[in-house]
Amino acid sequence: MASHRLVAVQMDPLEHINIDGDSTFALMLEAQARGHALFVYEVGSLALGEGAHEPGQPSRTRVSATMRPVTVRREHGRHASYGDAERRSLGDMDVVLMRQDPPFDMAYITATHMLDHVHGTGPGKALVVNDPRWVRDSPEKLLVTHFPDLMPPTLVTWDVAEIRAFRAKWRDIIVKPLFGNGGSGVFRIREDDQNLNALLEMHFARSREPLMIQRYEPAVTAGDKRVILVDGEPVGAINRVPTGDDHRSNMHVGGVARQIGLSERDREICAAIGPFLRDHGLIFVGIDVIGQYLTEINVTSPTGLQELQRFDGVNGAGLIWDCIERKLGA
Repeated sequence: MASHRLVAVQMDPLEHINIDGDSTFALMLEAQARGHALFVYEVGSLALGEGAHEPGQPSRTRVSATMRPVTVRREHGRHASYGDAERRSLGDMDVVLMRQDPPFDMAYITATHMLDHVHGTGPGKALVVNDPRWVRDSPEKLLVTHFPDLMPPTLVTWDVAEIRAFRAKWRDIIVKPLFGNGGSGVFRIREDDQNLNALLEMHFARSREPLMIQRYEPAVTAGDKRVILVDGEPVGAINRVPTGDDHRSNMHVGGVARQIGLSERDREICAAIGPFLRDHGLIFVGIDVIGQYLTEINVTSPTGLQELQRFDGVNGAGLIWDCIERKLGA
């Protein structure tokens, strides 16, 4: 049995999660089963300030949040019981799980800067998972561009002329906001589709965010595979299949999860990116693979743990906690 640890989970409201699908809930259940004490807080309660000090003594930066101790159970309607809320220093914790959902905006980035002050394994520090600096420096749709041999033809730009030229070359394209999530705002634009100009006008009228444009991969009709990596090593995969008339396979927009194994190509992709993930504290990562191509590397709040356990009996949450406990021990 691992030693007792204090674990703070930075997440969206626990009351509203789907306990049958939420990966954060799986991580919390596993931590609790190992004897760790759980606390939850929402990112909006984070505060960064200077701790009290006496003249002539060094000051220190303190990051705190309003936390509630929590006990979780796999029971619908009563999956969490809370203690009294109080403001506590994150430096008093052993582990902080950064698990709030994107969008990856300035609020998200600011939270990573705050957690930078906490991250570590020494006195007054907590191991933040994933490493906040590398979450900040690894936006899912941009990190993949550092591995161009693995990805389909891709363009990231604000330039409308470049987008039109890309469609003229590849004819059938996917247009998506660079920092979106869950399949929101993702469009397929075919060669004969007359809506591209209107779509670009609408997007750039309301946002300063660039767009990512990728060649449409017909293999997506067979599924958008989510491969889960723990400390750079693949531990399994699930297949997310589009349903009905929607081209998107994300489970947030109606895609259905199916069982699937790791292909030789999946293992090649993981071998190429694994050392980067491991070297930069990205312990829990979910990559998206369509056919032969890597399309995204998800490091903010990856999902898929519960589906993987149901399909293949792989306890991904347990593997993640094995890794965290090794790092704490080291």
